[in-house]
Amino acid sequence: MWEYSERTKEHFEHPRNVGEIADASAVGETGSITCGDALKLSLKIEDGIIVDAKFKTFGCASAIASSSALTEIIKGMTVEEAEKLTNHDIVDYLGGMPKEKIHCSVMGAEALEAALRNYRGLPPIEQEEGGELVCECFGVTDRQIIKAIRENGLTTVEEVTGATKAGGGCEKCHEDIEALIKKVLAEAEAKPIPKKLTNIQKIKLIEETLEKEIRPSLKSDGGDIELVDVEGSKVMVALRGMCTTCAASEATLKEYVQTILREKVTSDLEVEEVKE
Repeated sequence: MWEYSERTKEHFEHPRNVGEIADASAVGETGSITCGDALKLSLKIEDGIIVDAKFKTFGCASAIASSSALTEIIKGMTVEEAEKLTNHDIVDYLGGMPKEKIHCSVMGAEALEAALRNYRGLPPIEQEEGGELVCECFGVTDRQIIKAIRENGLTTVEEVTGATKAGGGCEKCHEDIEALIKKVLAEAEAKPIPKKLTNIQKIKLIEETLEKEIRPSLKSDGGDIELVDVEGSKVMVALRGMCTTCAASEATLKEYVQTILREKVTSDLEVEEVKE
């Protein structure tokens, strides 16, 4: 018998924010009713702040509690703050969750990611990154499994099943899951521990990345970018001209710049556009 925290029980028995926002700024969906769990999350965003969030879910008590908790957590957050949220935040908010039910919190994080990509005008992540189907019973790809292993430090097939449901049916994919676990663990062992950048090193690397990685693509489309200032993890830039290659909106262009800087410099950077 699984043990649930009092907060989990309370959110299951009295879920918050059930329903759908009619004039939603963004909608994200994940899972499938045919596979046992599905979640639809709708957000109302004003001036970059999530002012309302509602959900509809088909699933167990943990799925309902996780979805309810998610909507409570993100209301009042900026889009940038919500983008940093992981399934661990949902589990912590609920005071823990049985390992067999961790996949419910993962589903919540995936729905939020899908909704925020929808808000920024980006395609669904499965279209962008693809992935090979590993678990036919629950429709789980290698990309989803690898992400769950990395984010949750999973080391066994049982833990992967708890986080993604992969391997919870016919079990034919267990060998493939074990291979993915070994692959991720081997990559982690081989990856050197990154050195902490000094402020001067960070600014220099930001300038180099803007010059070599970002500016050429913007210039080729009639645009440009200028570094205005760096304060801690906040990078202030001025965007010039037009850019239609990477964005149909300023929000998407800023997302493009932020993604490149996080990949090439450090993952905690936040890009802010300065209007001149």
